[in-house]
This record gives sequence, structure tokens and C-alpha cells, in this order.
Amino acid sequence: MSPRSLLFLSLLLLCLTLSAAERVKLADGTLEGARVAGLREFKGIPFAAPPTGPLRWTPPQPVKAWTGSRAATQFGPRCMQQPLFGDMGFRSNGMSEDCLYLNVWTPAKSAKEKLPVLVYFFGGGFMAGDGSEPRYDGAALASKGIVSVTVNYRLGIFGLFAHPALTQESPHRSSGNYGYLDQNAALRWVQKNIAAFGGDPRRVTIAGESAGSTSVSAQMASPLSKGLIAGAIGESGSMLGTLPPVPLARAEAQGEKFAASIEATNLAALRAIPAEKLLDLAGKPGVARFSATIDGYFLPESAYAIYSTGKQARVPLLAGWNSEEMNARAVLGREAATPEALVKAIERLYPGNSGEILKAYAATNNEEALQAATDLAGDRFIGYSSWKWLQLAGETGGQPTYRYYYSRARPRMNPEMGNATAGLAGGVVKGSTAPSPPMAKGAVHSAEIEYALGNLATNKVYAWTPEDHQVSALMQEYFANFVKTGNPNGGKLPKWPAANSGKTVEYLRIDVEPRVEVERYRDRYLALDKLAL
Repeated sequence: MSPRSLLFLSLLLLCLTLSAAERVKLADGTLEGARVAGLREFKGIPFAAPPTGPLRWTPPQPVKAWTGSRAATQFGPRCMQQPLFGDMGFRSNGMSEDCLYLNVWTPAKSAKEKLPVLVYFFGGGFMAGDGSEPRYDGAALASKGIVSVTVNYRLGIFGLFAHPALTQESPHRSSGNYGYLDQNAALRWVQKNIAAFGGDPRRVTIAGESAGSTSVSAQMASPLSKGLIAGAIGESGSMLGTLPPVPLARAEAQGEKFAASIEATNLAALRAIPAEKLLDLAGKPGVARFSATIDGYFLPESAYAIYSTGKQARVPLLAGWNSEEMNARAVLGREAATPEALVKAIERLYPGNSGEILKAYAATNNEEALQAATDLAGDRFIGYSSWKWLQLAGETGGQPTYRYYYSRARPRMNPEMGNATAGLAGGVVKGSTAPSPPMAKGAVHSAEIEYALGNLATNKVYAWTPEDHQVSALMQEYFANFVKTGNPNGGKLPKWPAANSGKTVEYLRIDVEPRVEVERYRDRYLALDKLAL
């Protein structure tokens, strides 16, 4: 054989090898992905049938198998949503009711490797968000030996709408919770298919931020999902206070009221409304926000009842919240931060029940008043629900819980970005006319996402410093260790004790200089707890 023929044969074999490495055979068909920086990426993978037409407001149905190879190099469409949050950037292929797609990043070279798996649910208040957002990109953690997955799920009226007619047609006599059922379907898809990407279906950790964190707590609580997961990570929020479910009858009544307001007399009429028009109708002023339901199927009882009796998935949990989840303005309004203004605000927020809250968030000067108002705002928004989740899971789950308090404030904005919007996932709404808040005192809601997932470079709004990259490297190592072993500790990382391992609760403050601290404000959460129950 001539040298030229040998060269041609070598190149042909190389091409065939690369092609095989980027091709994955699933139960439903073959995918063609891409190789990027040593990883294999597969985007826009359908994990359920399009929830359109008669499948609108039904549990996700199986994917229809395909023949030949399906391209998996482009993110699928994002689910129907209004442009609510200024910090959301999408790489999705438009917006559509047909949106049940997921994405996989894998370092595995074959299906034999059995690597741990991370499934990440995006945040956005169950109103917006998408698995294609750059801050959730799975490449950085995948490069640490993890198969990373991001998932789309139905939002707003498409994901949470309940109605008596929907309950009646359901074999489970339930309605609502379709977005949560989408997440469950994605987890079932992972169990069935992730081995083809080199993942181990017995080592699946679920994670998420804000609404995504609430989703993690919900999937842990649901009998449909608790057997599908080996660990859980929650960043700011849980169903035990954040986006809580309501009794099915209440959600059905809200659904009937909405249907009557748009003169839709039956399910056929509701399902015939074009998705764009339905989105607009549900977003009009005066339309109440749709809630998850205690439906007797996905959630057989309240999250509190499930966690307090140990019926949740008994898996290791790593969770926490940020130092400024909400601005002091949410408590003080337009008033200046003074002890007197703080007292008036608390009495207004808790009429007739302010005594213990006043003691727990007391202030003797203006600086203390600003900090106390900031803390109370954050606790009311998300801190308390995160604390309650960790508390109950630690008491009844029989597994370690690792608690963090994230305090690294973002750096100054990149001057090259001009007046680029830098909102908060779930916090700042585009077009808001609210008064400008005081300068952030700490780590705002959603600030930790790019750090934890190794995606600082995807956010050009901020002038990241070496210290920011140091914090990001630290968080990635902790998260990767937890996904692999159920324990964030390892190597030369500062020791992170379990919060439920001793007489005193210890947690890790995550900042440039991480340190273990003993819980200082338990009285605050106990005071809020009395008012929540």
C-alpha cells in the first residue's frame, strides 16, 4: 500500500472514531452530538412528547421514537414565558410550547465509565428561565468527571394550571404540577438513558437555584421521584416557604376563575387558545399567580408533613442561601434605615404578632437597622424556607446535611458594558418602576450561580477579579465532591462539617476566605417558624 493510501486510511479511521465518539444510541433513537474542548455535548434532546394540543395540561408523555440520526448540537426551544428578568440570556432555539428538551455534557469516552451525574433545574420563579442559559452551562463541572444535565420544564399557566375538568379527566384525579412532572420525566429519562453517555443512574444528584432549588425540595418530597436520586443540592429556597403548594381545591377555583374571565367554557376551548395568546392573557394585570398543588399524586400531602415525618428521599443534602437574598427596601419601603423605621415596618408586616420578630431583628443604630432590615427581607423571601428544609431533612432524613452561607458580593460592573442590565433571577423584573435600592451589602439572590458552576466567563456584566475566580474554584470543588461522594470534603479544601452532626449547628461561610461558623440567628428562624405554621 502506498504512503498516500496509508495516510488516507488513517484519516478515514480517525474520522470514523471521532464520529462514533459523538454518536449515542438511546432507546428512542440515535443522537449526533459535538466534541468541544475534550467533552461531548448533546443539546436539545427530547425527553417527552411535545405538550401541545390535547397534551396541554397533561403529564408528560413518552417521546416518539425516530429513525436515523437526530442532530443534537442546538439547544431546543425554551418554554413559554414573558421577558421578566433582566439577567436571563438564552441560547435556545426560540420559544415554543414544544419545549421539553434537555442537554448533556459528558467527559466519558464510552458507556462503560459509570460517572456520577448532576441534573440541574434552572431558577426564575416558575415564570421564566431555560436550560440553555450560559450560567447553567454544564461543561465546567463535566470537566471534573461528572455527566452534567440541564432540563427544561413548563412554566406559569402552562406548568401550574389546575382546573376541576383537568382533575376529572386525570386517572390520578389531580391537576396542576405539570412543570414538576416534567422534571420527574427528565429524571426517569436519565435513569433509562444516562448510561449511554457514560453516566451511572445510581449516582444522580439533583440541583437547582431559587425555583430550581424549590424544585429539588419538591422532587425529594414526591413519591414519584424520591427513588430516582442519590443526593440533592439546593441554592436558595425550598417548597417549605418559597413557592409553596396550595390545596388542590383552591388551585382549581383559581383555574375556574381564570377560564371564566377569558370566556373559555371547557377544556377544548382552553386548549384551542394559541400559546402566545394564552401567555398574554395569563400575564395581564390582576391575574393571580398560579401555584403548585397538593394534588394527591405528585404531592400526596404538604411538604411540611412529608419532611417532618421522614417520607422524603433520604439522601445527603447540601443547601444554603446568600447574605442579601432581598434588599432592605422590601421591609423598609421608602423609609430611611433607622431603628424607629425598622420597628414600624415590622409592626406593619406582623400586626399583632410582632413581639418575637422585633426581638430577633433588633437594632440600636442606623447601621444595625439597615443590616437587620436586609436580613429580615432575605429571610422572608428565601432564607427561612432554606433553613426549614435543612432543619427537617437533618432531623428526619438519616443523612448528613451540609449548610452554607454565601457572602461573596459581586465585583464592580465591567465599564465596557455601559448600562447593561444585571438583574436578579427571581428578584428584579424588567421595566420595574420601584425606587432604586440602597447599594447591595452582600451577595444578592442568584449571585452564586456562575461561581458554583464555573461559568464566570459567560457573564460579561462584571469585572471578575482573581478573588472571584478563587471563590469559583472553591465552590466547584465542593460541588463536584458532593456529586461524586455525597460529601463536599476532599483534598486540601477547608473542612466543611455536617450541620446535623453535633450539638451545635455549624455551616460554611463561602467567601474569599471560607470559614466554619456556628449558627448565630436560630432565634430568628424559630420566630418566623411560629408564624409560618
